[in-house]
Amino acid sequence: MGYTVVHEMYVVMEILIRGYFFYRLVKPFMLSGAMPDDMCGSEDIHVSAKKTKKFAFYVGAIHFLIIMLLYVTPQPMDLFRAYRIGSLIMFFLICCIDRRNYRQKAFLVIMFFSVSWLCAAMAEILYDNLYAFAEHTDYMRSHPDDLTWIALYAGVTVFYLTFEFVFTAIGIRQIIKVYRNKSADLEKRELLMLALPSLMGMMAFVIIGSHRMVYIVEAGRKKDDYDILILLFYAATVVLIVVLIVLYQEIKARQEENRQTEILAVQVDSIRRHIEQVEDLYQNIRSVRHDMTNHILTLERLYEGNNAEEAKAYSEELKTELSQMTGGIESGNPVTDVILQEFRKEAGERGISFRSEFHYPVDSNINVFDMSVILNNALQNAIENTEKENAEKESAKQISVESYRRKNAYIMEICNSFTGNLQWDAESGLPVTSKEKAKGHGYGLSNIRRTAGKYAGDIDIALKDGEFCLCIMLMLE
Repeated sequence: MGYTVVHEMYVVMEILIRGYFFYRLVKPFMLSGAMPDDMCGSEDIHVSAKKTKKFAFYVGAIHFLIIMLLYVTPQPMDLFRAYRIGSLIMFFLICCIDRRNYRQKAFLVIMFFSVSWLCAAMAEILYDNLYAFAEHTDYMRSHPDDLTWIALYAGVTVFYLTFEFVFTAIGIRQIIKVYRNKSADLEKRELLMLALPSLMGMMAFVIIGSHRMVYIVEAGRKKDDYDILILLFYAATVVLIVVLIVLYQEIKARQEENRQTEILAVQVDSIRRHIEQVEDLYQNIRSVRHDMTNHILTLERLYEGNNAEEAKAYSEELKTELSQMTGGIESGNPVTDVILQEFRKEAGERGISFRSEFHYPVDSNINVFDMSVILNNALQNAIENTEKENAEKESAKQISVESYRRKNAYIMEICNSFTGNLQWDAESGLPVTSKEKAKGHGYGLSNIRRTAGKYAGDIDIALKDGEFCLCIMLMLE
């Protein structure tokens, strides 16, 4: 009776431990879902983090309950089989809660199943050797009563659970630490590559566990060096899983760097074109200045001859020509003038109203190249999202650009029509993009945030009155 009570308590504690670590594993990968329209910025991130923790806690608790129900079912079922069925159920559950990154979730479930059993197997080897040592001591031989042996069994079981907890904690902690890009899904080949060590580890666990049981229990033989090799093999398998995740993350980081380099090259090319347009603009202005004397003389002669109507028409034509050359936008810097003119033209071609009250911070420490990076990324995102969001709607499509100063802070607001909801990346605090190739939040907002950081600034995002508003703050010297 005493052995049965200790055994059942051990099973419950082990299931509880694994439920806790499943909660710890999925928590950084969970997304809280769409945010309400009236929330934005740091408050959104705080709410998102609370929801993420709550959802992850529910997942861990349900994991515990499902395994317990499978274990106590009237149909006899060992824990290994219960965990196989439970893992499949948990995969579908977390996919229902967070409907994205399905291949990543498949990897997490497979990897957790493997790591938890490998860590338990390592603890079991230590348990077996400790129990074998204790039962052959003089003290245990001289106390053959059941109470003493039940106490030994209980003590060694606590030892086993402690080491299982420690081994699993180390493994899960390292996996969470090295798996940096938690918002990105996996390709099919990436899933196969990452899951293969876990699958092989589980096959080895089943084969070695069966042979070890036969070797020790049925044959009555035991070799310490054999157990040491098995222990090292299990540990090496867990290390291999972690190392492969590290290598995968480094590959993805290099791919990210290459993409960023390509994006930077495109932006540099865009700046080069803007500079060429500025040079053309100045060339036209110089040409107009050269002819200005002739224009003035022509107007004087028309007025002297009392040809007021002709003079008025001539001056209107001259103003139109000058307006076309300057583009009608005067932001205080020729580069930002050209950028705003280009996007206003593109917006007009797509039927989007474009309003600009942007003024470049003259005599400040802000480099015009950095400003062009911010404007290009923000306005490109605004045009794409406005057109996509309102493609099948009759609502007005509009974009507005404003800038102002608050003491030593320079603030820009780029707003565009938006009537949907956003999903937030809990790790970066940025909205999750719908672009397939971007894998997570888009590069545009990342580039803007990185550029703002050069000036001790940051970005904030708000959804209000049917608009998506991006606020960028830069600190001025």
